[in-house]
Amino acid sequence: MTGRTPAPSDRTSRRRRAGVVVPHQPTRLQRLLARLVFLLIRAVALTLRRSLVDRTGSHDPLPPRAIYAVWHNRLALCLEAYHTYARPRSAARGLAALVSASRDGGFLAAVLECYGVQPVRGSSSRRGPQALLELTTWAERGYDLAITPDGPRGPRYVVQDGVISLAQVTGLPIVPASYRLSRFLRLRSWDGFIIPLPFARWEVILGKPLHVPRQVSETEREAFRRELERRLLEITHD
Repeated sequence: MTGRTPAPSDRTSRRRRAGVVVPHQPTRLQRLLARLVFLLIRAVALTLRRSLVDRTGSHDPLPPRAIYAVWHNRLALCLEAYHTYARPRSAARGLAALVSASRDGGFLAAVLECYGVQPVRGSSSRRGPQALLELTTWAERGYDLAITPDGPRGPRYVVQDGVISLAQVTGLPIVPASYRLSRFLRLRSWDGFIIPLPFARWEVILGKPLHVPRQVSETEREAFRRELERRLLEITHD
């Protein structure tokens, strides 16, 4: 024994060799930028002319707790939509959201924290099983969950399997959510990220919840995946 305390880089390297992926934590600069982005989004959101379109097919548009599925390019206003329309009617204790374990994910995690949201770090390619377990734990604690089913790297508007697995394990229904804006900028990114412009008309759209049984075959899982994708595309207007 050397008695030397391993440096953070040593510990990270050892965890990677052991098969454990350590998420990138937000840097001080990322936290500062995240705070500025949060304040900017809040300021823009106050100018929007907002409305809700309920296509859930029920008088009470939302289940007591749910998994909210929203496309990656609608991240800018998704938390504003949750706090405006979902949180006041939810029985949940809070919201936990899946965020990539990458460096970019560290910045997004810092933005989520500004909203009081619990970030869970992982994706289909990094920390997938660990993230699923952590999200399940937050669901057991009484939280709503949020996920971008086509993130973090696409393809755009293609639902990945993870959200179906999450619904199976937690027993929570999946609520498709989207929105459209009368005025916005679109980035030349893989997802065509949408940036809201001040004083736009903002229409939040909720689709019919999808209930996934705990025990389903692979064929049925694929059918549920396709159905969620169809419901999300149905409420997405580009």
